[in-house]
Amino acid sequence: MGYTLIAKGFSVSPQISASEVKAIADAGFKSIICNRPDAEQGAIPHGQIEAQAKAAGLEFRYIPVISGGLTRENAVDMAAALRELPQPVLAYCRSGARSSNLYMVAQQVG
Repeated sequence: MGYTLIAKGFSVSPQISASEVKAIADAGFKSIICNRPDAEQGAIPHGQIEAQAKAAGLEFRYIPVISGGLTRENAVDMAAALRELPQPVLAYCRSGARSSNLYMVAQQVG
């Protein structure tokens, strides 16, 4: 599993699998955010990842963002999650780009 550090305490990655969650926890992450809608082609249902995250002692949030359709509500939800979740946080989507963009917009809405 590869990830990209975006800011202190926040990284992004492409789609993760349930079997990668232990490695994510072992890497020191405390929280995972899924930004990929379950209905998107190729997505792993977030519930599978969430169950493994909780089993590994990680916090989890599901903030699905439709590709090319980021909304203010998405940004407000992400800003709240970033305030509330323990860091470091790993957010994922299909490629990591949506999660990166959402992070930047969430910083603006605070």
